[in-house]
Amino acid sequence: MEQLGFGSLLAVGRGSANKPKLIALQYHGGAEGEAPYAFVGKGITFDTGGISLKPGPGMEEMKFDMGGAAGVLGAFVAAVKMGLKRNLVCVVPSAENMPDGDSYRPGDVLTSLSGLTIEAIVDAATLTGACVIALGKHASGLFSKHDDLAAELLAAGERSLDRAWRLPLWDDYQVQLDSGFADVANIGGKSAGAITAACFLSRFAEGQRWAHLDIAGTAWDEGRKGLATGRPVALLAQWLIDRS
Repeated sequence: MEQLGFGSLLAVGRGSANKPKLIALQYHGGAEGEAPYAFVGKGITFDTGGISLKPGPGMEEMKFDMGGAAGVLGAFVAAVKMGLKRNLVCVVPSAENMPDGDSYRPGDVLTSLSGLTIEAIVDAATLTGACVIALGKHASGLFSKHDDLAAELLAAGERSLDRAWRLPLWDDYQVQLDSGFADVANIGGKSAGAITAACFLSRFAEGQRWAHLDIAGTAWDEGRKGLATGRPVALLAQWLIDRS
């Protein structure tokens, strides 16, 4: 992965005894040569925050930080079992974010990998507490510069009762990610946290038909007895059904 340029993924897992993995699945249900639909899911198996350690209360819930990965894998499996007539790609960068003497530091400049030509990309991630504050536990945050794609996903959410709510992804917010040391900072300050996180992701999807689902509020129920909800499997599966 280092030779291929997966610097960001390797950096996140540097402090863990469990090394990062990149999971990639393909399903050929459509015509040969037809551009695939792609799912990308955040697969952080446990997120302590690294050396920027998160507060103790609620730390046990960080095992749910792979909710995006579980969601896209679930939708992928559903599409395969239904025999949908679409080509699909599912990619899960997976790592454990732990504090250690080898953990990456705030301010480190990391090199990432980007590229691929496809029909549409939808990513899902338990990304920001700011999205939980904004939308609570009922709606996933939806971000996209493509109105048609956003409308498709919102409609799929309504039909499947796995609803999302669209938030702005205006260029005005991009300036919060300006960096004096690298091409882009990965955090945009205190305000509009869910939006600036989506803006960061958008930098790596330029030229693609892309949407981002922030499922930090919907992937699991809170509390010691809280369990994973399975969202957004229903939304994503319905979206594929509608396209098939």
